[in-house]
Amino acid sequence: MSGTLVLVATPIGNLGDLSPRAVEELDGAALVCCEDTRRTGRLLAHAGIANARLRRVDDHTERRAAAEVIELLAAGSRVALVSDAGTPGISDPGARLVDAVLDAGFAVSVVPGPVAAVAALVASGLATDRFVFEGFLPRKGRERGRRLDQIARERRTVVLYESPNRIGATLGALAEVCGPERRAAVGRELTKLHEEFVRGTLAELAVWAETTPKGEIVLVLEGAPEPDDATDDEVLAALRTALDEGSSTRDAADSVAAALGVGRRRAYQLTLGIPGSVTPPS
Repeated sequence: MSGTLVLVATPIGNLGDLSPRAVEELDGAALVCCEDTRRTGRLLAHAGIANARLRRVDDHTERRAAAEVIELLAAGSRVALVSDAGTPGISDPGARLVDAVLDAGFAVSVVPGPVAAVAALVASGLATDRFVFEGFLPRKGRERGRRLDQIARERRTVVLYESPNRIGATLGALAEVCGPERRAAVGRELTKLHEEFVRGTLAELAVWAETTPKGEIVLVLEGAPEPDDATDDEVLAALRTALDEGSSTRDAADSVAAALGVGRRRAYQLTLGIPGSVTPPS
């Protein structure tokens, strides 16, 4: 008999969201793999599950845990995998364990349930027919700039995770590359007692974030506008206006690209041809 690894979604806040099927799988599992044994232990106690065998599986232990899990699966056992909140593998450990189990020839099943990204998306008021999940942005460096530039051009609704300490800086950076009028929504402490949704432009949300909000945060960003086929002359006119108003070369290119729906690289190259423009140091 061959065992199965079961990915079990757990509440992102409200413990009432733990499904009966999730309780059944967790209660019957030979092993429950989790990020934090204390946190999962409290969840199991809430569900009335006693004497569960827990194994810590996080970014540092995921590969090592695979051997133990596969041994149990080979003996015909069912092993459950949970994250601290939500669905395992979504900006949480789990993907490498799933890959190892599949490579070993065992089955993987899912008990679906809460996902913070989807909860925020459907309540954002923005388009839900096509969206992309970006997870957490790099904190700094060239890779962060590259990702922000990609997001600014993305036509689909974008869903991001961010910490309360960095949400202000991220909203400000997005306002620079997307334009301050791009619409967005922030979901904070979803399903919890102090749940909050704030909707508006990036500029408005950046002001809101100056209070340094607390708790788990999901940011939903409106997709980029469809290109309007602006001519080079139209782009140059907008760039000259931005430069005359005191914008730097890079800022002018960013704001005009966002406003006219043209490529940032194209706007930047046109800016360099304007007499008096200054190229910022790299």
